[in-house]
Amino acid sequence: MRDEFGFGIVGWGSIAPFHARAIAEIPGARLAAVLTSRPETAAAIREQFGVQVAVVGDLHSLLNRQDVHAVNICTPSGAHLEPALAAAAAGKHVVVEKPLEITLERCDLVIKACRQHGVKLCTIFPSRFTDANMALAEAIASGRFGRIALADAQVKWWRSQQYYDSGGWRGTWSLDGGGALMNQAIHHVDLLQSLVGPVREVAAFAALRAHERIEVEDAAVLALRFDSGAIGSIQATTAAFPGLLKTIAVHGESGSAVVEQDRIVTWQFADQRAEDEELLRANSTSPTTGGAADPKAISHEGHRRQLAEFIDAIRADRDPIVDGAEGRRSVEIILAAYHSQATGSVVRLPIEGETQRPKF
Repeated sequence: MRDEFGFGIVGWGSIAPFHARAIAEIPGARLAAVLTSRPETAAAIREQFGVQVAVVGDLHSLLNRQDVHAVNICTPSGAHLEPALAAAAAGKHVVVEKPLEITLERCDLVIKACRQHGVKLCTIFPSRFTDANMALAEAIASGRFGRIALADAQVKWWRSQQYYDSGGWRGTWSLDGGGALMNQAIHHVDLLQSLVGPVREVAAFAALRAHERIEVEDAAVLALRFDSGAIGSIQATTAAFPGLLKTIAVHGESGSAVVEQDRIVTWQFADQRAEDEELLRANSTSPTTGGAADPKAISHEGHRRQLAEFIDAIRADRDPIVDGAEGRRSVEIILAAYHSQATGSVVRLPIEGETQRPKF
């Protein structure tokens, strides 16, 4: 592989610039090309990221470039499949902004194509790569909580009606794939299941309370049972004005920890250690509000760390930390929640057969 690793971005919406900024800060990586059909967008990309970035108008042109080694798919959620299949067939490694896709069938097609063509696949979940959440994962892995009893996540955000009206795909089942769960809280759905999972059962209530002209939920509550026997909950909304910081909490017989946004606010264990105090000091501040009210008010640092890990995985010929199978897990949990709301049932994983979507 060449020393310089080239990325091509497909879809220049609100999340694509975060990918571009992240790539710019990775040594040995370069944004080689961007696919967009809008001339005014092309001019802005060149101005912000340099004339060396090629701006192309069709996918074929991007995939034919020898300086593109991986394709970052930043299209609407329900339009991830087609460019992913094309990229894999062209021998390009594939990066998919969350969610991997909006149905399990479409997720499986992406995973199968990447495996079939021998390319690496990762699903973007930058929350896994923050210092606070990595410390939480290490504490769980080392057994500091003992038997975990309860784990929960809260994503109580605000999105205005203008946000949903700003794009025809927002708030639709066909392209957004869902609402507060599939679009916003999926980061913490993924994080919670990666820390405490796998998830065995899901029961949910969901509702549309504060927005108009959308098909999907803006509030949801999930009850979870994990394979370990621990239980948990997820609260997700885009109807909580003015938008609160997201939290994740883990409680066990030997310890409790709470992470608010990217800072540790509770870190107490039966076996308190000297390094705990330093960890609390190092993780006592959060640099952003994390999109609580503004989807653009996030840091690109998590993307940078994840894309750097992806390049390392390719060079070492190993699976990335968040591969396709990992990306699929959060989609399955959310689809189980939608099916639970639609049918009034407790849904056991893995899902077998078709799932229903609720109507609001």
